[in-house]
Amino acid sequence: MVYAKTKEKEQWEKHATSLICVLVASLIMSINIKSFVRAGHLIPGGFTGLSLLIQRSANVFLGLTLPYSIINIALNALPAFIGFKIIGKKFTSYSVIMIVLNSFLVDLIPVTPITYDPLLVSVFGGILNGIAIVIALHGKASSGGTDFIAVYLSNKLKKPSWNFVFGINVVILLTAGLLFGFEEAMYSIIFQFVSTQIIERFHQRDQKVTLFIVTNEPDHLEQELMNFTHHGVTHIEGKGCYLKENKAMLYTVVGADEVKDVIHLVKKLDPKVFINVVKSEGVTGRFYQEPIE
Repeated sequence: MVYAKTKEKEQWEKHATSLICVLVASLIMSINIKSFVRAGHLIPGGFTGLSLLIQRSANVFLGLTLPYSIINIALNALPAFIGFKIIGKKFTSYSVIMIVLNSFLVDLIPVTPITYDPLLVSVFGGILNGIAIVIALHGKASSGGTDFIAVYLSNKLKKPSWNFVFGINVVILLTAGLLFGFEEAMYSIIFQFVSTQIIERFHQRDQKVTLFIVTNEPDHLEQELMNFTHHGVTHIEGKGCYLKENKAMLYTVVGADEVKDVIHLVKKLDPKVFINVVKSEGVTGRFYQEPIE
């Protein structure tokens, strides 16, 4: 009974964290669109950028004023449906909440642009956009559209794929360049590049790290490691050349977001342990990754 209550409490805490992250991310993204993106006439890539491109094209070429919310929600309907099928119901549900919130907040928030300098708009707008997406991803959600593609590929390939999505966004931006001029499109590419680098740097779930753990207590450590991380561990026998003592090296690969907790656990079990942390470019083969719900 106590265990059931603990699990229920954990689920509610996760749910609350996701909703808070979605709300904060939606607010930041909406303010960014009103204060930076529109001030520089940028097309930020993804379905957000596509929505702004359609909205602007309708205004310029047809004289129609279309609400951003309707365009963005309509464009994201199909990716959301696919997300339910192949990514995860909870992840997609939180993403849909963010899409709807962001769509209406853009139309409702009365924000005045901070600057009209195109370079400042591109750089700082890109930073804010990247931060918003990182917060959403931390809350097990996304801003929709091409983010669904990035998350799906990252889980499938077991490595970050945001730079691949950046390439897709460049195509959208070049289309915008043909319609409205390449100067704005080039600034938009800077915006998207900065945003992508922020995501690559701070969203660590898709990054892998190799740990080389030299210890005198391998049997106890390896079992605890496997229980804690659900990752495999390879035990290699060796000899310390300085003290001429027999040693064991445990080799394992974990997610970058797990490193801090794993090191804390290992040091707690063996205070004399030596750990070498190496960034992994990618892994091939079976690697446990917590599934997206």
